[in-house]
Amino acid sequence: MLTDYIHAAMRRARYEILEDDGSFYGEIPGFDGVWANSFTLEGCRDELEEVLEGWIVLSLSRNLPLPAVDGHSIEIAPAS
Repeated sequence: MLTDYIHAAMRRARYEILEDDGSFYGEIPGFDGVWANSFTLEGCRDELEEVLEGWIVLSLSRNLPLPAVDGHSIEIAPAS
């Protein structure tokens, strides 16, 4: 479930090369604050996935809703 969600979100990632230093910048639309920057595309992807994982953990720990991604969603059931 979590892996499928992360993979779906990463498929939405957008990357660009920054003109000032030639590094790669990546972000995932719909995931505010989830971005990465690295001198290689592979490094940018890896960093972006790590940031996404941390963002998910933080959001869940604060009971914040996570956006649905291509039919994948993560919801925490209320404690009984």
